[in-house]
Amino acid sequence: MSAQPGSVVVGYDGSPSSQAALQWAAAEADRLHAPLRVVEAFEIVVFTRPSPGKVVPLAGLRTARERGLSALADGIRQQHPTLQVETILVEGDAAGALIEETGNARLLVLGSRGLGGWSGLIVGSVAVQVTTHAHCPVVVIPPDLRPRAHEARTVVVGVDGSKSSAKAIDFAFDQAEALNARVLAVHAWSSPFRTYDDDGKSMLEFDEDAVQESALVLVAEAVAGAAADHPGVEWDTRLVAGPPARAILHAAESAELAVAGSRGRGGFAGLLLGSVSQTVLHHAHCPVAIVR
Repeated sequence: MSAQPGSVVVGYDGSPSSQAALQWAAAEADRLHAPLRVVEAFEIVVFTRPSPGKVVPLAGLRTARERGLSALADGIRQQHPTLQVETILVEGDAAGALIEETGNARLLVLGSRGLGGWSGLIVGSVAVQVTTHAHCPVVVIPPDLRPRAHEARTVVVGVDGSKSSAKAIDFAFDQAEALNARVLAVHAWSSPFRTYDDDGKSMLEFDEDAVQESALVLVAEAVAGAAADHPGVEWDTRLVAGPPARAILHAAESAELAVAGSRGRGGFAGLLLGSVSQTVLHHAHCPVAIVR
């Protein structure tokens, strides 16, 4: 059974990251008046040699998992009484199951790291695969998510004038309106002009005023539509000379959410997830939305 169209889907495996993702997803689904669908993948592990101790039948494991999900749904309904909650236990690969769910979903939420894997990595393989191939926006939640102590809330979004960036801007303004936050539109550049002297020797030159003026126009044009659709959301621009990913990460240090398009300008067209979005996904310590 596939997700209802417009559902908020959350991947769950009992890890701290998935528990944080579940809380975030439930609040978002409640805000959107959308169904919440909790998906847990049930992978069958085959042992090549006998395992010591009692072997638990597969049917027993499935029943235990289903009961756990049912109890989980009851707890969510207590916190969000009007929220429609459904749970599903699927057999097979977690990443594949979640990617399939994105066909009908409005939004997919998952933790940055699930059970198992390499603890030194900030983002697990499932999160990377899903954000790369999902058909809807994906929000990745860190396990140590805590409410921000400051009063001013900010949603950071990367802006480069691309179509992917435009989708990210729309998503950022929608989230900012829900969070009573402002939007910080970040634009960065790292290509100084190359000029030549009379001897033919090259040199780098930055016309700072011209570059900033051009960047301001680009951001203003990119944000205009979303700002008009969300007149109550304040927004500001941050222009940075340097790598775009670093600029977004720096701006997102105290943000509620960082938003990036799946692919910006430049790079290799065959790659489904750009280097900027990958870098932000791997290094941000706030929730990160990747918008295709």
